[in-house]
Amino acid sequence: MTAASTTLYRPVGQAELDLIAATGYRRFPPRLPDQPIFYPVCNETYAAQIASRWNTAQGAVGYVTRFEVRSDFLAKYDVQVVGSKIHAEYWIPAEELEAFNDAIVGTIEVISEHRAEGQGKGEP
Repeated sequence: MTAASTTLYRPVGQAELDLIAATGYRRFPPRLPDQPIFYPVCNETYAAQIASRWNTAQGAVGYVTRFEVRSDFLAKYDVQVVGSKIHAEYWIPAEELEAFNDAIVGTIEVISEHRAEGQGKGEP
């Protein structure tokens, strides 16, 4: 029997995407010392907002990734709503990221690409 999974999203920049690619699209990279929390989000709309507004600063490209995580693993975390109801995310402490990565089912896929205004936008 296959364990139930939950679909999550993560907006990332090019550097983080390169690190994900280096793992065969199976893991997120460790957090930096000034990043104590890993924030996967609960819906594509919110992820696209972040990728298009924050990850495109100074002409950079933002990507939205989609992946599945075992639901039993996520059950110990509360969904945090940080604005309107679409702004839902999980707060995973950096020291628990390896366990989170171990709970990913399948691979992390890039589902959209966002560029700074006037630079084009679309599917990867």
